[in-house]
Amino acid sequence: MIKRPFLGLIKPKLRYPVAEISEKEPVTEISLPGRITLHHEITGDSEAVRLVKNGDKVATGQKINTYDGDDEYIISPVTGTISGISEFTGYLGKIYLSITIETEKEDRLDDGFKEHSKTVTAETAIRFLEHIPGDPDMPCLCNNEKPLDTIVINGVDKDLLVSTNRFIVKTEGEALKIGVEYLKRISKSAKIVMIVTPDLVAHVKGIDAEVREIQPVYPEALPEMIMRKILGRIVPAGMSCGDMGVGFVNAEAVAALGNAFAKGEMPVNKVLTVIDKEQKSVIVRTRIGTSVKDIFDALQIKTENGDRVVMGGPMTGVSVFTIDMPVMRDTDAIIIQGKDQIVASSDNPCVNCGECIRICPANIPVNMLIRLLENGLYEEAADQYDLNSCIECGLCAYVCIARIPVFHYIMLGKYEFDKIKRAEESNA
Repeated sequence: MIKRPFLGLIKPKLRYPVAEISEKEPVTEISLPGRITLHHEITGDSEAVRLVKNGDKVATGQKINTYDGDDEYIISPVTGTISGISEFTGYLGKIYLSITIETEKEDRLDDGFKEHSKTVTAETAIRFLEHIPGDPDMPCLCNNEKPLDTIVINGVDKDLLVSTNRFIVKTEGEALKIGVEYLKRISKSAKIVMIVTPDLVAHVKGIDAEVREIQPVYPEALPEMIMRKILGRIVPAGMSCGDMGVGFVNAEAVAALGNAFAKGEMPVNKVLTVIDKEQKSVIVRTRIGTSVKDIFDALQIKTENGDRVVMGGPMTGVSVFTIDMPVMRDTDAIIIQGKDQIVASSDNPCVNCGECIRICPANIPVNMLIRLLENGLYEEAADQYDLNSCIECGLCAYVCIARIPVFHYIMLGKYEFDKIKRAEESNA
């Protein structure tokens, strides 16, 4: 048996596969489905009177207020009739309002935003554009009482195999340029930084932003890594980038912002990467709310019992239990794994190989952290082994030779620790 120390070894590099985007046929358009479903996270009082109801007629781009006395709203991406409304608990205990709309073939555009689009202000952006494709954090970006000192536009996708933002940078340069101008006006930010890989620098010339390059190596595109390597700042445990005056927004969201204000229309189409069982990827454009099944049918992708469908990339995506799951405004990718390709997790104990420690970008003692998380010791995990320093890249689970679902333990641990803190604050 060969013994080797892990501390002196070079960290393995996972390079983003760079798929060429065809100029002849750069995107596959998915036809308007007969039915779409919207999932909207409820952050306010779920006991409030619900304003939306079955039988309501909606127009494309219409703003729909969901609860009485609340600022919560959704944007209808289609013209049609609401046929179903329900609430459900999703990933990590988040509560969602699910709204099903039977679509009409012809779009009837709502003009509620058109008049307001002439007034390019933070209030307009928060009031209408909080739920555009790319899912920007408008309240953070447009907090004029406490403006951000830097906004980072990420033109690199955060996960492997995903090419969504790269596609936007390469094909929607004019919309990006306009979007940056509007972003400066609504955010009052002093500095805009555009992050791209070296092969995309030529595509962002003319954009009024400081262009910085990162290498196509995972997880360089995650916000905490950009903070450290590009901006020279370390995000302390328990704090966010926004707490430090830095906001992050995807290239897709900036392009959608530019199109919205320039055209006076609400953007309702989502661009995403679809990766099949052979790891062949295709860029598609579809209405927000289109089901995974409708996309698979359009691309002639077949599923079998035992296959796994993941919303998001292979490192940080979330597997779903049904292909009726809709595309949401933050869905950048859909991956399907054949049942024979799935590497099953296990309940084996940690073997102390040290691979998770060696690869962790945050230098967390993952082997000790996982022992506490497996036993439900969430407060101890946060206090003693830096649970909240995790940047959620998933590399620890990727290299674990015992096949422990480390990443899932950490996500659960963060959720449970947050519940404990909120309960303590409520009691106090």
